[in-house]
Amino acid sequence: MKKLLFSFLTMLVALGAKADEGMWTLYDLPQAVYEQMQGYGYQLPYDQLYKADDAIMKSVVCFSGYCSGVVVSPDGLVFTNHHCGFEAIRSHSTVEHDYMLNGFCAKSFEEELPNENMFVAFMVDQKDVTDELMKQGLGTMSEKERSIFLDSIENEMSKQLKAKDSTLRLELKPFYEGNRYFATTYRDFTDLRLVFTIPKSMGKFGGETDNWMWPRQTCDFSVFRIYADPKTNGPAAYSKDNVPYHPEHWARISDEGYKEGDFSMTIGYPGSTSRYLSSYGIEERYVQNAIRAQVRGVKQEVMKRHMDASEAVRIKYDSKYAQSSNYWKNSIGMNKCIDSIQLIQQKRDFEKTLQQWQKNSGFLAGKLNFDKMKELYGQRIKLMEAYMYWMETFRRTDELSTRAMFVHNGASPVGKGKRQRITLKDNSETFDQATDCEILGTLLQNFRQQMTQKQYLSAVYELIDKQFDGDCQKYADFLYAESKLMKKGARLYPNKKSFMKDPGVWFGFELTDMMNQLREGMQKINDSIAIQERYLCDAKIRMEQDLPHYSDANMTMRLSYGQVKEYNLGGKPSGYFTAAPSMVEKMKTGDRIEDYKVEPEMIPLMESAGNMNLCFLTTNDITGGNSGSPMFDGKNRLIGLAFDGNWDSLSSDIFFDSHLARCIGVDIRYVLFMMDKWGHADRLINEMKR
Repeated sequence: MKKLLFSFLTMLVALGAKADEGMWTLYDLPQAVYEQMQGYGYQLPYDQLYKADDAIMKSVVCFSGYCSGVVVSPDGLVFTNHHCGFEAIRSHSTVEHDYMLNGFCAKSFEEELPNENMFVAFMVDQKDVTDELMKQGLGTMSEKERSIFLDSIENEMSKQLKAKDSTLRLELKPFYEGNRYFATTYRDFTDLRLVFTIPKSMGKFGGETDNWMWPRQTCDFSVFRIYADPKTNGPAAYSKDNVPYHPEHWARISDEGYKEGDFSMTIGYPGSTSRYLSSYGIEERYVQNAIRAQVRGVKQEVMKRHMDASEAVRIKYDSKYAQSSNYWKNSIGMNKCIDSIQLIQQKRDFEKTLQQWQKNSGFLAGKLNFDKMKELYGQRIKLMEAYMYWMETFRRTDELSTRAMFVHNGASPVGKGKRQRITLKDNSETFDQATDCEILGTLLQNFRQQMTQKQYLSAVYELIDKQFDGDCQKYADFLYAESKLMKKGARLYPNKKSFMKDPGVWFGFELTDMMNQLREGMQKINDSIAIQERYLCDAKIRMEQDLPHYSDANMTMRLSYGQVKEYNLGGKPSGYFTAAPSMVEKMKTGDRIEDYKVEPEMIPLMESAGNMNLCFLTTNDITGGNSGSPMFDGKNRLIGLAFDGNWDSLSSDIFFDSHLARCIGVDIRYVLFMMDKWGHADRLINEMKR
């Protein structure tokens, strides 16, 4: 067995030396990883990544908590993806001034458009605080005690930090499935203004036809600017008196391009991966993916029909549709990949090896138990199935359901005693009632058809059968017409008996009750599963202790390194970049394929670009949240923006296949071409050259 284990570890080391897998924290980047980066062509000292005054990480931002971005000028210009700025662009769009459809270019600082609820965050510091927490007893706590303890520690650390500098905030997050804890300090800027966006036809070129696919020609970028307090150059709430922020460091742009084999590095904020996940966890994820794809497919058909019929509806639902369809297709692709590479069986085989190692070493004896893990997941799967159908059917899918649950979960009554009331904010500009009502009716019917566990929402369907002849759409029409929840300016009085008589409020109670039942049922199992998954991660790292290991993504800053490189699928090379003629060819099919339809002037514009590179492939590791991540060359110069992964590796959130996994980026020269030739944004281009 020792010989077998030695051979296994030797194989891992060999694979580790070649694979570009990894989302590495920068403050403690392993020397072995840095040396491999040098072997690929990174040319700068180690300190230029994190520690130096002009370290490249200082130019990278978390964009509004869901994407990444990069500062590219001394006046705080930020590049991110077009789809990351989608909601900001939509919110400023009207039928008369449709910036989503036609694009936007501010010709002066005064024309730059402010945005509510958006921010960029700069990481200031990060450190491992696990040993300090262990000294205070973290290792002996139950999951509930651990949660309460960590919250209190985070609050205390934040309080101490803000006492020194009120512009900072702190997050305490688990790494390595909760085996380690890092404290990360950020500085947030909340005055973020839209500066430039190209028309949707270019920023989302290829639409759902090309999403997650290669080859790509999408010009996926948008431009924002950070504004700051004029006296301190620090964070400030929006004010007309704020001025452009002057950053410590910004990324310089390269116009030299790249060739196959060149070094490429991304730095960004990947959202979530689960590569330490057990085979049983992957089986559960497979079920979740299938449900997400099924429900969203039904919902999107309704949305698309209404969007096609009305420009006003399209503007309101463009962003919602894009967000829904992105992970609809991702779920389909991930399950396809899980099947094609037999990932569950691969994990089972690895777990057998790990079990044998555990038996020989005695590590976590009596704690890590694969039979127990299997049993726990078996108990949770039915609850998880029902919960996923509930989430995909009712959570943020239509306005009535959202309001109905809000009055039971989060609404704060105004006034005292008999004068208590709930007043709902008028957000009618964000939804269309006819569209939303049909979505609710359609999804109610779909929920009834798909759910095998008929005990859930039984009271709702009994009412539908009794009063609406089983017609879910009639019930949805009734709710929208009769509930005060949908009446502009209406007030609900939760201390009166009439509160629960409102049909929308009653419906919200039934939804909330089902959600609570499912959450309570799963909570009894979740903690035990989390403990077993934590042990599994710990055992894997201990068995492979001669290899560097990165933690799963958790929306903290990570570095990924690799090379510009094509891939081979079924003997056919992919090519490592696309050029303008390939886009022109697609544009000319726009009369037949809607996702390739562009404004008439775009075809001669792209014909004038000659053989300019548009998008390119690298072996960098990518997942959701990485969108907008800067792609740097070996001299820390910006060569592109990451915006997608490829269809053939959509299982990479749970398993990285170094042969197939690719990051798709938009070439920075394509970005500048559109800013120059279409947008005539001379002031912005000159600003980046300073």
